[in-house]
Amino acid sequence: MSIAFMAVATSSMGQSLNKMNWLNEPQQWEIKDGKTLVMDVPAKTDFWRISHYGFTVDDGPFYYATYGGEFEAKVKITGNYVTTFDQMGLMLRIDHENWIKAGVEYVDGKQNVSAVVTHRTSDWSVVQLPDAPRSIWIKAVRRLDAVEIFFSRDDKEYIMMRTCWLQDNCPVMVGLMG
Repeated sequence: MSIAFMAVATSSMGQSLNKMNWLNEPQQWEIKDGKTLVMDVPAKTDFWRISHYGFTVDDGPFYYATYGGEFEAKVKITGNYVTTFDQMGLMLRIDHENWIKAGVEYVDGKQNVSAVVTHRTSDWSVVQLPDAPRSIWIKAVRRLDAVEIFFSRDDKEYIMMRTCWLQDNCPVMVGLMG
């Protein structure tokens, strides 16, 4: 089973979706109007390392551009969540052992905002949403060695969901994951 993933990517750097790269490119995807990525996410793909579940997977689709220094990245995500752990959102990735993913994840029949921070092993924070919004915005702000992660229902009022460490002074792949 796959989920449809639609994201409108915007950032303070004005990244063009047409000039990004794939890690684990899905079979079906397209860019519409130069600003919307639509992809079918293959079933049973994910990003996770070791902790709690005892396995490592690094095979989910990730469409990214590389940045250094401080930045702000924001995505609007709209999905069809049907299976436990269906997810999509924003990813910041240094390498396979150091990354952050934040977005919507479907757990116990409910949509949740979630963040996974990985430095050799993954952790997971999750907050259940009281309803199932059609779309949600996720924003990450990198300042020196920290990343602040926010979500919004309307792209106006943002609520912080996590602050975490991410190594400074190194390139970071920033983009859309499912």
